[in-house]
Amino acid sequence: MAEQKASRGYLSSALSCRCPRCREGKLFQHGTSISFKKNMLMHKECIVCGQPTEIEVGFYYGTSYVSYALAVAICVASFIAWYVIIGISTNDNRFFMWLGFNALLLIVLQPWLMRLSRSLWISWFVKYNPYWKEQKPMDVSERMNADQANNW
Repeated sequence: MAEQKASRGYLSSALSCRCPRCREGKLFQHGTSISFKKNMLMHKECIVCGQPTEIEVGFYYGTSYVSYALAVAICVASFIAWYVIIGISTNDNRFFMWLGFNALLLIVLQPWLMRLSRSLWISWFVKYNPYWKEQKPMDVSERMNADQANNW
C-alpha cells in the first residue's frame, strides 16, 4: 500500500474541526452558531471515512478541562496584550476595564471554544490513519448504549 499524504496537518485539522482519522470530514453538522443545540450538533460518524464521533457514552465530559485550559490561555494572552498596549495601573480603572473586556471576549469566543475543545479531545484518542480509504474504522458499538447517547 502506498502511503497517502494528509491533505491537512494535525493542527489545521483540529482548528478547523475535521475528523482526526481522515482529516477531511467535518465533525459538526452546522457552522459556528450562537444557538447551543445547533452549535454542538455533531455527525454520528465522519461523512468521509465513517469514523464514529462518539466513541463511548460520556466521551466528551473531558472537554471541560480542555475548554478551561483554552480559556485560561486566552485570559493570559489578553492580559499581556492589554498590559503592553494600554497598561495596568492601581491609580485608575484600567484593570477593571480589562476584566470587562476579557469577560466579553470569553463570551464571544465560547461557541468556538466549545467546538475546538471537542475537536482537540477526539484528536487525542483517534489517530490519523494514512490508509483510511482501505481500512475501516474501529468498531465501538460495544461501548455505546443507545439509551445513554447524548445524555448530557
